[in-house]
Amino acid sequence: MSDVTAKATIAAYFKAFNAGDTDAMLACLADDIAHHVNEGRIRTGKAAFAEFCAHMARCYREELTDMVIFAAADGTRGAAEYTVNGTYLATDAGLPEANGQTYRLPAGSFFSLQDGKITRVTTYYNLADWVAQVSA
Repeated sequence: MSDVTAKATIAAYFKAFNAGDTDAMLACLADDIAHHVNEGRIRTGKAAFAEFCAHMARCYREELTDMVIFAAADGTRGAAEYTVNGTYLATDAGLPEANGQTYRLPAGSFFSLQDGKITRVTTYYNLADWVAQVSA
C-alpha cells in the first residue's frame, strides 16, 4: 500500500463522516478495527464502531473542516489534523446538559492501515476545552 492509497482511504473515511454516512465509513475499516476514542475505552470491531457512530449522531452534529492528511511512505500509518465544528444535540452521560450549544475544536486522528483498510483509528481533542465551550 502506498502513501497515496492511505491518504485516499483516510479522505474517504472523513468524507463519509461529514456526510453522516456510517456505512461508507464502515467500508473503509477492517473487520477487526481498533477504535481508540478520546478519553474512552478501546472498541474493537465494526459492530462496536457502528454503535459508537449511532450514539454520536444522537448527541452531536459535527462537520470536520481545515483537513490536512498525512501518510507514511509505505502507507501503513497516517494522520489527520482538522477542526471540529459541532452542535451538542442531546445530553451525553457524564457531560454537561445539552441545549443546542455550538463548539469549535482543533482535533487529530491517527491511523494504522493494511490492505487498503483502516485497522486502527485514534482520535484526540481537548475535552476540557469542549466542556468550557458548551458550559459557557
